[in-house]
Amino acid sequence: MSEWKIREQPPGCHSVHSRSLMKNILALLIVLAASAALAAPHPASRIIIDTDPGTDDALAMLLALNSPEVDVVGISVVAGNVTVARGLENALGILSLAGRCDVPVAGGAAGPLKQKLNTEPFWNGRNGLGGAELPGAHCRAVSRFGPDLIIELVRKYPHQITLVPVGPLTNIALAVSKDPGIVALVHGVVLMGGSISGGNVNAASEFNIHADPEAADIVFNAGWRLTMVGLDVTERTLFTEDDVRRLERRPGPLTRFAAAVLRFQIGTYQGTGFAGGAIHDALAVGAVVRPSLLETKPMRVDIETGGNFTRGETVANRSNAEDRVVWAGNWYETVGVNAVPPNVNVAVGVQAPSFIQMFIERITGK
Repeated sequence: MSEWKIREQPPGCHSVHSRSLMKNILALLIVLAASAALAAPHPASRIIIDTDPGTDDALAMLLALNSPEVDVVGISVVAGNVTVARGLENALGILSLAGRCDVPVAGGAAGPLKQKLNTEPFWNGRNGLGGAELPGAHCRAVSRFGPDLIIELVRKYPHQITLVPVGPLTNIALAVSKDPGIVALVHGVVLMGGSISGGNVNAASEFNIHADPEAADIVFNAGWRLTMVGLDVTERTLFTEDDVRRLERRPGPLTRFAAAVLRFQIGTYQGTGFAGGAIHDALAVGAVVRPSLLETKPMRVDIETGGNFTRGETVANRSNAEDRVVWAGNWYETVGVNAVPPNVNVAVGVQAPSFIQMFIERITGK
């Protein structure tokens, strides 16, 4: 760290104070500008879902495919909850069930950038879908690599696509690394991942970020409008058996599949102390369909890529400020604070009953 010297100014000279004041004003303006950019709403749009299906991923896909506010133009599959081969099979089965073989689906990264893959059979069941069965898939995957499909679609629809990553961020990071120009062409990113109040893999880290922290670090620092739908809201949005029974009042193939997945989620989560089942990824889709469901706050969020206990933690600066420290000869002194521009809209509140009702209305009878 470089040493900062404090120079004495001649009596009556206020240049140091003036420069300091100007720096503070400039920093504040930068924070306000960043906050305003992050706060811009996500209108009805084309979306790409990047997914590792996955129980809650499957429900997220069904919600998106049955929401007229969004047009699903592509699905890329990443390894996470399940292997990429299993995830691709599940995604094609879900699209077949929904009658949407028109949506291009591509397999993507088979593992994280720098660590070994960790799948989640405990949280997602033997087939990744909580044991819920799908009919034989008649949809087929496209030949492109998942990140390449993302690049192709973003360039085909400039400024129109919202990326909705609901798994590890490997595919998104690979796409950005291969073609950084897509960042300016993406309308926004609404991802499920992270937490500012503790993890679910361990004390600090949420699964999607913990699964590939290096990829998350690239995505969070890419410079686009990003909304983080994390455990702070998803674990407060719980489906109960009563909700499933409401869903089943008008049965249909999608309804029966969704009900089976939800019952698996409810049973698994109740076994770990929750009052219902969380369907994390579907809430990220809900936030694109109806942004008013969430209360968000702009924050500076960094990804911990080291640490024995905190690897994968989303470290949020809730005040968007940090101490300004100078060298005082033999030690450092804090002489003020510097504003820190936010890079993420963090979901801090949710209208859980409204989301659950919306999900039921969109899927029941289908």
